[in-house]
Amino acid sequence: MAGIYALTAADMGGSVAWAVPIYKNARSPWRFAEAMTAPVANQLRINRTERVMEFPSGGRLSIYSADNDVSIRGEAFDLVIVDEAAMVREETYTDVILPTLADRSGRVLLISTPKGRNWFWREWQRGKAGQPGYASFQAPTSANPIPSIKQAAELARERVSNRTFRQEWLAEFVEDGGGVFRGVRAVATVAPGAKPHPDHVYVIGADWGRSNDYTVFTVIDATAREVVAIDRSNQVEYELQRGRLRNLVTHWHASVVVAETNAMGQPIVEALSRERIPVRPFVTTNATKSVIIDALALALERGELQLLQFEPLLDELEAFEVDRTASGLTRYGAPSGAHDDCVISLALAYSALGKTNSARGAFG
Repeated sequence: MAGIYALTAADMGGSVAWAVPIYKNARSPWRFAEAMTAPVANQLRINRTERVMEFPSGGRLSIYSADNDVSIRGEAFDLVIVDEAAMVREETYTDVILPTLADRSGRVLLISTPKGRNWFWREWQRGKAGQPGYASFQAPTSANPIPSIKQAAELARERVSNRTFRQEWLAEFVEDGGGVFRGVRAVATVAPGAKPHPDHVYVIGADWGRSNDYTVFTVIDATAREVVAIDRSNQVEYELQRGRLRNLVTHWHASVVVAETNAMGQPIVEALSRERIPVRPFVTTNATKSVIIDALALALERGELQLLQFEPLLDELEAFEVDRTASGLTRYGAPSGAHDDCVISLALAYSALGKTNSARGAFG
């Protein structure tokens, strides 16, 4: 809709800007514009390097990156479309984009997946409240008439957390800050002191720390789907950390240890492998972290994993926060000054549950 609106305005002589959060986001609208104008491309002046189309009417469509807003300053537009507006800085919108509409009494169209209740939400609220000059529209993916997309939405309802489904598929403004994990206390049913069961499979998640952060080893009974033990420490030498992990593997006959390899994790994991500890490396990025956190959140919501009654873990889960980067990736973490080591260790361990079998570990 926005693409057709932009091309129509430019074809009628308007000066149109399409702003995206970062440069890589420009690929999709530019491909759309080229595909739609292909039959009349010989009548246009197209600069693919600058991503500018000039029409016989004198109109033009230009694509800009909002993270480099200097290129937008000083321009004058009849129409600005801000794509994934919720990921654009508020200052770019108020101080850079809006002034470009003043000379021509231009319009702005903000389109986006929600990102909590930020400036995009406030602008949307103005339209919802009927403020003059504003109009707001909201459409969930489930309302899309294309059968394959409707089917994808139904599958997502079963496979992602409630929070993610509401924001990404229902286009709801879910408030940021906490709320990633729901029903934490309700599934904290496992009392400390569990002992290994000879017929059960166990997995361990390892998140490393040294001074400020904690090193946390979380043991999950993959058969019973229960967190049965947590080892949490800080200011401990790496050699001693490896020894503590080795003891856990031996005690629980763990099938696998999923261990973070970022920073100091890589040499530790290599040392563990040399000791024949069944370790599986995990490289943490925004994308991989989002996958394991979302899977854990879904499991807790459904009661598919029972938690150990361990206050540091429960506190971290309840405080865990979410944000979204300019590129559209979800970014999870602890509030400023707090820790998320227990959460990450738990998520790493849970990520192994679908890949375990009845085989014993190296120390079984």
